[in-house]
Amino acid sequence: MVPETPAAAAALSVARRFCSPALLNHCVRSYFWGAMYAAAHRIAHDDELYYVSALLHDIALTQTFDSHAVPFEEAGGRLAWVFGTAAGWPVERAARAEEIITLHMRADVSAADDPEGHLLQVATSWEIVGRHAEQFPVDARAEILARHPRLGFGREFLACFEAQARRKPESAAAASVRNDLAARITANPLEVPPPS
Repeated sequence: MVPETPAAAAALSVARRFCSPALLNHCVRSYFWGAMYAAAHRIAHDDELYYVSALLHDIALTQTFDSHAVPFEEAGGRLAWVFGTAAGWPVERAARAEEIITLHMRADVSAADDPEGHLLQVATSWEIVGRHAEQFPVDARAEILARHPRLGFGREFLACFEAQARRKPESAAAASVRNDLAARITANPLEVPPPS
């Protein structure tokens, strides 16, 4: 179940409008992976805030919102702040969405300090490079992938990061590309079709 709030519905509308089908499904899967991880580890969190952050975390990889001046996670975080304030959230809550999105590309965030940021990091590192595979049961993977298929997401994401790296060589995206992102995406269990 996803949060049923006006802000959650609006975040889904924004993601549907601007993300490719593969990127949209990635953002939705990121929410579900994080929610699953939170339930398994009893991590109390603000579900609406996490959902909105998950749906908007890669919005600045889209052509419409791609910034040529700042790293995509910072641009996306700023857009989330704008979204949150427009949705009527207090400035502090909008700032939390900005922080969660910005930090998802930084050093590990602890669940105790920032549960939503931790969930987004765990979910996206699983989604992209297969980190923490043991935390996600095979049957749950199959169910989520059936509802929200990858649609060539690994290739699309790699192309986005390579473009970010060319234009912003000091960014976290560039560091990921230099750290053999292509091979890590290819090795991700989510990229490998299950045996028939």
